[in-house]
Amino acid sequence: MDAVGPIEVAVEPDLWWGLVDTIIAQQVSVKAAAAIIGRVAALGAGGRPTPAEVAAMDDDALRAAGLSGAKVRSVKGLAARWLDGSLRHHEIPRMPDDEVVRELTQVKGVGAWTAEVILIFSLDRPDVLPVGDLGVRAMVQRLYGLAQRPAPDELLRVAEPWRPWRSLASRYLWRIASTTPPIASTDAGAPR
Repeated sequence: MDAVGPIEVAVEPDLWWGLVDTIIAQQVSVKAAAAIIGRVAALGAGGRPTPAEVAAMDDDALRAAGLSGAKVRSVKGLAARWLDGSLRHHEIPRMPDDEVVRELTQVKGVGAWTAEVILIFSLDRPDVLPVGDLGVRAMVQRLYGLAQRPAPDELLRVAEPWRPWRSLASRYLWRIASTTPPIASTDAGAPR
């Protein structure tokens, strides 16, 4: 915290757009994600496409904006579930964290990482630790002088003293990760 200084704790209050944004950001660089998110946002009549607009949108328009075929299917599947009510999006803000993760991971293309990011950045939950996030794991490795990136159970152990503010700790770790050179991985194929 001393090295980074204060950080703005930004929250995306629009759950729909938070999910779209996070799906787009999966497994791509921050810079690429920002460009794609901007192009997808421009497809909406009001600035950001609504679930109905995405559901009606031609797949090629989303691909032209930079989404892979899998992400097109994920975003369109999310829109369909949002519209038909099979995703209980109105209830999500009142659900406990573990129930939010269960609810969101029923959407194809939404895994635990995406659900945890939504908990942090859209629902502003204070004590979420995305144990599968490569940036968080790499920064814990660096800051704690570990020989390799910590496995999820080791990360949970290291982060126990951060309770009940693990979301803020994760934000700081992401900030540090975005401002320092990467660490060579010693665990090839680790989930992001």
